[in-house]
Parts: sequence; C-alpha cells; structure tokens
Amino acid sequence: MRIAEMLPADRAEGSLWPLMRQAGVTDAVGTLPGDPRPQPGHDAPWDRLPMARTKDLYERNGFDLGVIEWRPPFNLAKRGLPGRDEEIENVCTLLRNMGELGIPVWCYEWMTDRNWTRTSTAVPSRGGSTVTGFDRAVFEAGPPSPLGGILEEQLWENLEYFLARVLPVAEEAGVRLAMHPDDPPISPLGGVGRIMSSVDGFRRLLEVSDSPMNGITFCQGNFRLMADDLPAAIRDLGGSGKVFFVHFRDVEGTVDSFVETWHDAGPTDMRACIEAYRGIGFDGLMRSDHVPTLHGEVGAQAGYGVLGRLYAVGYIRGLMEGTA
Repeated sequence: MRIAEMLPADRAEGSLWPLMRQAGVTDAVGTLPGDPRPQPGHDAPWDRLPMARTKDLYERNGFDLGVIEWRPPFNLAKRGLPGRDEEIENVCTLLRNMGELGIPVWCYEWMTDRNWTRTSTAVPSRGGSTVTGFDRAVFEAGPPSPLGGILEEQLWENLEYFLARVLPVAEEAGVRLAMHPDDPPISPLGGVGRIMSSVDGFRRLLEVSDSPMNGITFCQGNFRLMADDLPAAIRDLGGSGKVFFVHFRDVEGTVDSFVETWHDAGPTDMRACIEAYRGIGFDGLMRSDHVPTLHGEVGAQAGYGVLGRLYAVGYIRGLMEGTA
C-alpha cells in the first residue's frame, strides 16, 4: 500500500502540492478542473485533451495520478430519470480516457441529491483545533430534497442499470470502480433512501457483478459507523481483493451523532487496520481524509486543511513502518 493525498487540480499553485512533495508523497488522488456542465461545443473535463493536460500537470509536479475522485454529473442516473443515458455515456467517456492515460481507479458514490453531509464544520477538538460533526436530529429538521424521496430498491435497480453499462467499458479500459460509502451511512436521510450504508449493502454490491472492476473505496470513518470491528470488516470485504482504495480516518460516536477525530485520538485501533490491509494483500493507494483544521488555517476547507494532512501523512507512515 502507498500513501497518497487528495490534490485538487486547481490548487497546484498553492502550498499543498509542494508541502506534500516535501513530506515524501508522490502518489496523487486527483480531480478534473473545468465546468462539470460544459456548454455545447466546449470540451468537458472528462474529454481526452483536458484529461491529458490534467495528468501532465500532476506529472510535471512530481506526482503519479493513481485515482480520480471526481465525478461528472450523474444524479439523473442515480434516480433513473430521463437523461440518465447521456450521463452514463459521460462516465464511459471518462473511463475510456482514464484507461488510455493509465489512471487505474475511479472513486464514485451512489448518494443521490447530496454528497457527504455534516451539521457542523467547527466542533472544538484537541488544543483548539476544529473538526466536523453530524447530528441527525439537526439535519432532519432542515428542508427536504427538492426532488422528493426515493426508495432503496429503486436505487438498487438504477445502480444495476448503471453498472451493466459501465462495467464492460471499465473492463476494456482497465479501470477499477471503487464505490464510496454513504456519508453518513444512514437510510433514509431527509426522506431520501441510500443503499451504501451497511456492510450488507457492500456485499450486495459485489454480488451485483463479479467483474474484476467492481469494488470498494474503504472509507474507514463510514465503515466504523457500520461495523463494530473495523479490522474484521476490512478482512471480510477485502479478502476477495475488492478493496481498491482507502480513506484512512476515524470518527467517534454513533451514526446518528458523531464527530471526526484526529487520526491518533479516535476509538479505532488504527495499527490493527493497517495490519488487516497487509493481511488481505492491499497494494493500492491510501489517503488521509477529513483532518482537523489547525491553528492559523483561517478559511481552510473543513476537513481538508494542509497542516492536519501533513500530520496524518506522518502518522500513517509511522504505522506502515511499524507494521512492516
């Protein structure tokens, strides 16, 4: 396994990229810059030339781009609405170009209408740092989704439709699809069903297709809320080689009320997790996720400050070396 970092393509000129190089990180989890809803006649970020330029940007800065953690718009596909086939074709274009450019993993998710959700981005933590938190009661008091509810079985039907069209393209391109859990792993949330909210849900995902390209992003914070024994869940789901990518983080609390933690201060035995990844033969990329915001990081995006990531890189490297 190798330590990587989320390096947004539009932040190459800031401090994050050079600091990660100085910390010894050479593997990047990347994004695609540009308008995700391009005007007719303009290249989309997932078209061949923009993607080639993006990969070249990472390489010129000393990084190997191993994962794309960015998605074309595909909420219509998740909901099974008119226009989904066009969205699915955009995903196929992305995968074909990833294959041509040698980018082996696409991290995606199946959360309709919203991505990861928190009710606070400034919960006090160690030494005056701040972390993100979630309170279900607070969230449910908010407005409903403008698109209304959707049942879990409808989401499964739409996911099966999506994978039936996308996985053959992924196989031809040699790109692995790594499904991220729902964050938080609750269904329904705000009246909207979610299906990647349990270990059983991920078992069902793997049963939908036995394609070697069908696998998992093991986001530890979410799986920690789904399973009592996180190392056991790693061995359970990853024993067949289906863990393609790892988000290394921890949370404290329950699925209805939790906060992010410092990597060394949560309830999970993080060393045992590293040992479990070694035990299943995981050889992919692992990145820190949702780090604390530290002193002086005014205006930093919650969960993605620079200083917390540097701390996490050192902590993960120590665990890896201590379990080698």
